[in-house]
Amino acid sequence: MILTVTLNTALDLTYTVPALTPHTAHRVTEVTERPGGKGVNVARVLAALGHEAVVTGFAGGPTGDVLRELLAPLPVRDALVPIAGPTRRTVAVVDAATGDATQFSEPGPVVTPAEWAALVTAYGELLDGARAVALCGSLPRGIHVGAYGELVRRARRAGVPVLLDTSGEPLRRGIAARPDLIKPNADELAALTGSREPMRAARDARRRGAHAVVASLGAEGLLAVTPDGTWAAAPPARVAGNPTGAGDSAVAGLLSALVEGAPWPERLTRAAALSTATVHATAAGEFDPARYAELLTRVTVTEPATAA
Repeated sequence: MILTVTLNTALDLTYTVPALTPHTAHRVTEVTERPGGKGVNVARVLAALGHEAVVTGFAGGPTGDVLRELLAPLPVRDALVPIAGPTRRTVAVVDAATGDATQFSEPGPVVTPAEWAALVTAYGELLDGARAVALCGSLPRGIHVGAYGELVRRARRAGVPVLLDTSGEPLRRGIAARPDLIKPNADELAALTGSREPMRAARDARRRGAHAVVASLGAEGLLAVTPDGTWAAAPPARVAGNPTGAGDSAVAGLLSALVEGAPWPERLTRAAALSTATVHATAAGEFDPARYAELLTRVTVTEPATAA
């Protein structure tokens, strides 16, 4: 079983419009509604890859009820902890003319100390059966900024490999707890290290505590700096579409390959192919299976000359 933790779950709404034009009214041509939050997206992709996936985190209020109703028919196990505050919503507006997406994210509920304690207890119990765990996304209000550091340490004590995918101060605090892997994007990595040069920044992140770093570099693909070597994975071409959830699919690819014992180049190939195939899908937490199968044979993995 692979466990994903989403402390700030969301009900994801995707609106498609013919063209997005500021300061005008828009007629929405298509609406999709999905259970969301980064770890929920990861779990859905893991399940589509054939892995048992369990989702924990918080869900509350009428929005949380809808999220859980949408999760129920999916092949993931719901281990969300109920809270009083309402789960947030996110809205992605997709411009059909360009494929570009504009996203709006609500801040999320206020979590009480008692609710946090209940989550920590549930998390400890779930770790007993986990082969890997992903800690994903932003922190809801009321949760202390070192929360991910605490969860990383608990996973490490349980002997469960832990991937951390967050940003800002939660990432800075979490990395000090020495996660097995972090997966920042270029902006998050630069904010953490102060460097815009990906290789230098990834090495700096390792010095700060991450055992391995896989950085998402957008259309350029992925860069991995690990104890076993350094690799770059690039998709065959730039693609147009909705990038929402592409990074979450990359996390699912990395985790699935990890628990299968695949070497790093194969992990990166899977992650890059899934990430690109997700851009072709209509919503986060999904990917185009045919495109994914094709991309597995076309992703290029190289060892950068600057790795020496």
